[in-house]
Amino acid sequence: MSTAEERWFHRRGELARDGWQSVVDASLAGWQHTGIRIAELTDGDELELTALDVERIIVPLAGSFRIAHHHHPGEWHTRLHGRASVFDGPTDVLYLSIGTTATISGEGRVAVTEAPTAERRDWQYIAAEETPVELRGAGRSSRQVHNFGTPQALDAARLIVCEVITPAENWSSYPPHKHDEHKPGHESRLEEIYYFESAPSRSGGRQDAADGAFGMFSTYSSPAGEIEINAMVGTGDIALVPFGYHGPAVAAPGYDLYYLNVMAGPDPERTWLISDDPAHAWVRDTWDGQEFDSRLPYEHDTDKEGQP
Repeated sequence: MSTAEERWFHRRGELARDGWQSVVDASLAGWQHTGIRIAELTDGDELELTALDVERIIVPLAGSFRIAHHHHPGEWHTRLHGRASVFDGPTDVLYLSIGTTATISGEGRVAVTEAPTAERRDWQYIAAEETPVELRGAGRSSRQVHNFGTPQALDAARLIVCEVITPAENWSSYPPHKHDEHKPGHESRLEEIYYFESAPSRSGGRQDAADGAFGMFSTYSSPAGEIEINAMVGTGDIALVPFGYHGPAVAAPGYDLYYLNVMAGPDPERTWLISDDPAHAWVRDTWDGQEFDSRLPYEHDTDKEGQP
């Protein structure tokens, strides 16, 4: 792995801290606008979130959780029903504003996405059925996007969060694009975190091959800075994109790919505006007239009813 990859790409567990499997925050050199925490809990485990000047979205990845959250003027208890896996359709999520302490308990894998801010918002519970589901692209660029934390769905101060499901053999985060210049109405400056999971495909994948499930992910430089990631990615891996073109994220044959995107930046507007790499922007035009992948949308799998 190159020096650039070592700085911006981290395997599962490399960023472990304080009971969390991975922690990304401003303690990492060159990182300041976004954060993520990943944990795997068993029954009886608890993890604490301290009161900081960060807003958060708690996202069940697999399993269900109980959140005790304390903020003026009192204490609330919210159950996140969750899902069997990230390939099992949208989940319910919980948005917490700045100055909130919280205790997470339950069983399964959970993500806490973060962004520093001085602005306060009301806490919000978003049910799975309230999550906007977008089917994006066409043909082999078909993917499914859950937009629970985007400006259209959530009143947050800085944080923009969504998750993307890419079925086996398809490409997403494509054409390669960037968001590292402030061009009002055209492009916004946003740090971005990719948290990955991969699993044998729901369409014919061999479930006994789960340990080898993988996808591919790339980034490369733009005028804003030099970066290079060309990596096989699997469950628990994290890519950081402070600048530069990023994509594609590719689901290998036989394996579905998931990623959780966490974005925020220094611009006054909370908006996601991108610029495609001019060398590849023409690819979007080829989607016109192509059929969307019939395997999508991935929804709740009744065969997994009752599994954590």
